[in-house]
Amino acid sequence: MSQPNDSNMQVNPQRAKQLIENLANVTKRIQAASNTTTSTKSPPRLIAVSKLKPASDILALHSAPTSHLHFGENYQQELLEKSSLLPRSIRWHFIGALQSNKCKPLAEQIPNLWCVESVDSVKKAGLLEKGRAALVESEPKNGGEKDGEERERLRVFVQVNTSGEESKSGVEPSATTELCRYIREECPHLRLQGVMTIGAIARSQATTAETENEDFVVLTEIRDRVASELGAEKAELELSMGMSRDFEGAIRLGSDEVRVGSTIFGERPAKKDAKVKGDVEEGEK
Repeated sequence: MSQPNDSNMQVNPQRAKQLIENLANVTKRIQAASNTTTSTKSPPRLIAVSKLKPASDILALHSAPTSHLHFGENYQQELLEKSSLLPRSIRWHFIGALQSNKCKPLAEQIPNLWCVESVDSVKKAGLLEKGRAALVESEPKNGGEKDGEERERLRVFVQVNTSGEESKSGVEPSATTELCRYIREECPHLRLQGVMTIGAIARSQATTAETENEDFVVLTEIRDRVASELGAEKAELELSMGMSRDFEGAIRLGSDEVRVGSTIFGERPAKKDAKVKGDVEEGEK
């Protein structure tokens, strides 16, 4: 697969300046929230959620001086198109609802897909495993065997339904260990990164500096239990929790990764109006 070519993509300077300022503000808030914890670990990974935004917005933040690496997308087709246009150095995260029929092509067709955040069944994990295995078999290894093996493994988070809402995706808390064990033991091309939750909107909106989000507390307890039952250290399994409304509260409870979209990119257009190849005028919206 050839390296995507972004040389003809236009980035509006005013739009880029605003995006860089927004990203810097979020980064400062992440650092400030991290400073309130007793943890000695690094500040959490920031996924810039770019769904329904033009590829030029992503290029603006991936380019110097920010050189941001991690971007999240919710829709498979949009991610496929953007990944074909943008540099291979981007680390893509698929964060949307995962459909079984999309798992294999998702893992097989995007070499720089860094992580799938929403695995909630053995079936989907198995299909991601098949897709990534097919990609590995189709491309020669680069470098040494150990380095190549690590680079080719696809990271995955197990999504847990911590709120118990029927409308929410995610494995039941009681079944989390079984799914995590399957990924670790039966999926050699996948790497279990940790557990993820979206949680209830009402709890997210109510999260403040003084209140704890129950979904975050529950996910932390689940991670600790899964680590114990798998015979792993807690630090081996990350917590992916926190979005634009509540990421600071999530960080205070130990989140290793936050997903922030509208605070960086602004309000999103309706899906029917979104364009991957946005022009200069669209970038100013």
